[in-house]
Amino acid sequence: MTTAKDGDRVRVHYTLTLDDGTQIDSSRDRGPFEFQIGSGQVIKGFDIGVTGMNVGDERSVIIEPADGYGEWDENRIVKVDRKQLPPTLSPEIGQQLMMQTAMGQPIPVTVHSVSDTHVDIDANHHLAGKRLNFDIELLEILD
Repeated sequence: MTTAKDGDRVRVHYTLTLDDGTQIDSSRDRGPFEFQIGSGQVIKGFDIGVTGMNVGDERSVIIEPADGYGEWDENRIVKVDRKQLPPTLSPEIGQQLMMQTAMGQPIPVTVHSVSDTHVDIDANHHLAGKRLNFDIELLEILD
């Protein structure tokens, strides 16, 4: 039987929940997820979780923040002068926005706090600092 290894292109079904049982995502809602193990397409812990599985295997994997989206980092809170924001924007705490990195890449951010003069933007991934619980089923090894 072929075992999934680094470099293999695979198709899986997965369901992601948090420790409190909240379901965050599931491929079962939209069809199998395809990726190449070890290519950087997924978080490290997901690569590790799929590695060693055989087609038809199901596995539950707990991924700590270090192998997921990292720890929440207070240094990723950025103070932005309201004059730099579009005048039509009325920022609210928790609101999701898109910003660009210095290299022009879009990144999702969350409004952390709002004052008359500044808006604090949280550039941490929304799953940073969280333990991730994946139920994974290996459907196919394509390579």
